[in-house]
Amino acid sequence: MNRWTKLSAVLMAGMLAAGVMGCGSGETETKTEKTSAAEEAKTEETGTEAADAGAEAGRKQLIVGFDAEYPPYGYMDDNGEYVGFDLDLAQEVCNRNGWELVKQPIDWDSKDMELKSGSIDCIWNGFTITGREEDYTWTEPYVDNSIVVVVSADSDIRTLDDLGGKVVATQADSSALAALTDDSEDNADNLALAASFADLQQVADYNSAFMNLESGAVDAIAVDIGVAKYQVDSRGDAFRMLDDAISTEQYAVGFKLGNTELRDTVQKTLDEMAADGTVDKIAENYADYNLPEMLCIGK
Repeated sequence: MNRWTKLSAVLMAGMLAAGVMGCGSGETETKTEKTSAAEEAKTEETGTEAADAGAEAGRKQLIVGFDAEYPPYGYMDDNGEYVGFDLDLAQEVCNRNGWELVKQPIDWDSKDMELKSGSIDCIWNGFTITGREEDYTWTEPYVDNSIVVVVSADSDIRTLDDLGGKVVATQADSSALAALTDDSEDNADNLALAASFADLQQVADYNSAFMNLESGAVDAIAVDIGVAKYQVDSRGDAFRMLDDAISTEQYAVGFKLGNTELRDTVQKTLDEMAADGTVDKIAENYADYNLPEMLCIGK
């Protein structure tokens, strides 16, 4: 091998060595970057959790979103005050935690937007779990509810079968609507019932539905039993309930998905209220709506 050949060999070896070192350095840098990114993400997540925990520790009020036309759970009384069974429960929870209760009436169709934006802390207003199990962080259920049908007192509708060919109204995005439209396998009977209607109309609130029933614009209303009893009792002999219920369901308090910190505090307080009899005492104030018999918390 001549000196030029030797020199070429030395240069080639040097280039290969540099290449190997370059590749190794690049991998090390990549691994370092990935490790740093992971650590930053973990730190950010930990910081968020700590911030959430800190916010709950320093909480001074609870903003409850509710439908102001949904008796007996939340509504405006004759004095212009927001009252109701759920609001009474929320008030007692706040009293025991040193919070101020903020009663925030909401458009029911906008409840998810209100919750996600932070305008409200929870939805507490005869809120049905069924069909929404994965959409919110829930307390344990506290009320077993039934969906019933209300008709005019002089109507020829006597059973659910008589609803065939009739116009039925219910509130938009309500538990009654869910009972009549949920396409799960165990709801086949209710889907068949709804299919037999001439029309299933959705209205903004149940006051509108009962006005439509009174005027003859609709033949029947699918509604929660508590609301039904309130409307039937408050309007004299104008309406009556059918004996057969469409379905039964459970109510709970719904929080933004993942907000277990606040949910756990509220749940713990509700459990204490159930254990010392406070929930039962509050329900007795709404005995006309059958609420004492509908309670399931602590049972």
